Amino acid sequence: MSKKKRRPLIDLQAESRTADSRLPPRSTPIPVAFFGEPGLDFDSAVLEQIHKAASLPVAVKAAVMPDGHPGYALPIGGVIALEDAVSPSFVGYDIACRMTLSLLDLTPSELLQNRQQIASDMQGVSSFGLGSGFRGQERRQHPVMEDPLWKEIPSLRALHSLAGEQLGSSGGGNHFFDCVIGEVLAEAEWMPLPVGARFVAIMTHSGSRGVGNKLAHIYQKLAAAETRKIASGIPGGYEWLSMRSGAGQEYWQVMQLMGRYAQANHHLIHDHFIARSGLRSIARWENHHNFAFLEGGLVVHRKGATPAEQGRVGIIPGSSGTPSYLVEGLGNAEGLNSSSHGAGRLRSRTASRAQFDAAAFERHMRQRDILAIGVAPDETYAAYKDIERVMQLQEGVLVRSIARLQPAIVVMGGPSDDGD
Repeated sequence: MSKKKRRPLIDLQAESRTADSRLPPRSTPIPVAFFGEPGLDFDSAVLEQIHKAASLPVAVKAAVMPDGHPGYALPIGGVIALEDAVSPSFVGYDIACRMTLSLLDLTPSELLQNRQQIASDMQGVSSFGLGSGFRGQERRQHPVMEDPLWKEIPSLRALHSLAGEQLGSSGGGNHFFDCVIGEVLAEAEWMPLPVGARFVAIMTHSGSRGVGNKLAHIYQKLAAAETRKIASGIPGGYEWLSMRSGAGQEYWQVMQLMGRYAQANHHLIHDHFIARSGLRSIARWENHHNFAFLEGGLVVHRKGATPAEQGRVGIIPGSSGTPSYLVEGLGNAEGLNSSSHGAGRLRSRTASRAQFDAAAFERHMRQRDILAIGVAPDETYAAYKDIERVMQLQEGVLVRSIARLQPAIVVMGGPSDDGD
């Protein structure tokens, strides 16, 4: 039997330019809108990274959200619009990382009375930590795994089995599964409760897991190869794929599928919890914050930034020991219709582990009556910026706060394997 000729991973379809005609970086970066004070809210590494991105020949608009902190290339909290180009690095290495919040038919007093059982149910419906997932009869089922792209695109086909195992899992790092007590601060058409009402909700943060991370590395490598053909002097990590190339179109399809896959992860966690606990979901809200969007003819990359068009619902988490916020976007054009995706790191993981004070962490959580499970030393409240300062910088400018969410139960999985 003759062997089938193996199809190449991807057809770049990018015309090479001669060395002296390749596009150079801009001599002057495009203007960047900062929603915070450089030197106070953003360190020099953030400024350096966003200015490198703003110097790309395909860059059109750029902004840094209040939670901005250093990333792999584009800073976390960076938003940039490219012309006819998509950058896998700017989307991020946890493609389609997102938030989901489900409002429950449970009162705060009922939550506190049954906190240990609810925490047990939360731990029982997802899988946490390095390489976490489900195997055998525990393997989760969802129509997203039947998408034809898994068979049509070689990079996806090779990862289909891993994706099936990790479906419905949470992973590690800054991913979490929280139960929160909320208070409505302002009216909104989509908020079913009145101002002042207190409520209980579950809230999750995770993305496309190890599958998305592996795909991000594959396509970033391809972006570097394609960019070298058409541009010179571009720093590593700042490369892009033309949206007119086979590579660009393929990555776009992969990213969209990872968006649906990440959404399925969240829905499975929430739905399994609701089924196990016997509770009912009254409302559900969700948003991506590592993704690229076609907006106004440009490709808007939000790397650790929440879409905040006029009237759009967004979830901005704090940290393991601080409040989070349910917000409504105000559609700020200068901010590329975006907001922060969280509090933003104050210290690196290495520095956070070195400075970890177990006694102070336990005291902080006990004083706020928060049950914490699996919180790593580099994911405590002390590793993050002050969420109240971050919200102050964007309140009435990028978003308006609709509800404040105080953590009652925090479940995490320790160190990360997902590149988040």
